[in-house]
Amino acid sequence: MSKKLVYLQPAPVRIWHWLNALGIVTLIISGAQIRFPEYVPILGSYRAAINLHNTAGIVVALSFSIWFFYYKMLAHTLEKTYVPNTEDLTTGLFRQAVFYFLMYFFGTPNPHHPTPEHKFNPLQKSAYLLIMFLLMPLVSLTGIVLMNIGPMRELVLMIGGMKLLSTLHFLLACSLCAFLFTHVYLATLGKSPMAYIKPMWTGWEEEDEREDHGKHDDHEVGDKRQ
Repeated sequence: MSKKLVYLQPAPVRIWHWLNALGIVTLIISGAQIRFPEYVPILGSYRAAINLHNTAGIVVALSFSIWFFYYKMLAHTLEKTYVPNTEDLTTGLFRQAVFYFLMYFFGTPNPHHPTPEHKFNPLQKSAYLLIMFLLMPLVSLTGIVLMNIGPMRELVLMIGGMKLLSTLHFLLACSLCAFLFTHVYLATLGKSPMAYIKPMWTGWEEEDEREDHGKHDDHEVGDKRQ
């Protein structure tokens, strides 16, 4: 059957993705030990967990800045890639939700066919918009304040005190952790469990020509015969 390879993930995006994933996993593990030291003594001492958590937090915050700079200033595709359009909101969200929760299990093809300009389906856009523009900034900001309690004492009091701030940071982190598990699960819902994961290593996603619908430009697509 005729196949096409669509180049979806440029090298800078793939590098950022895996470094960011490593940073977030490190934050989850070290954060779990900080919150529940008696149950998660993975990283040795409590102080070691705090130091690793703070370092990983800084790396992830910087990574977020690099991600924003790349899509906004270099690729110029931030809004198109991550902001749902009118069609996404009116019909796309429902269509994609029906696919994930029902039609996928009957072998129905994914209604979304990714291109370099439209990599994400409507549900992905909506989720990433929430994660990248609300959850990640809030987790980073609350973490930065917690790292600088002394200099930011007035801000901590304005927020409601140390206890409220740490609870807010923890709940935001739990939300990010829940997204991570959902993200990994949905990434396995391709033609094979690795179909959507391979492009984050190689940059290329394989599609049947019958599913292409003429959306890909010739210079963006390579042919593969089997």
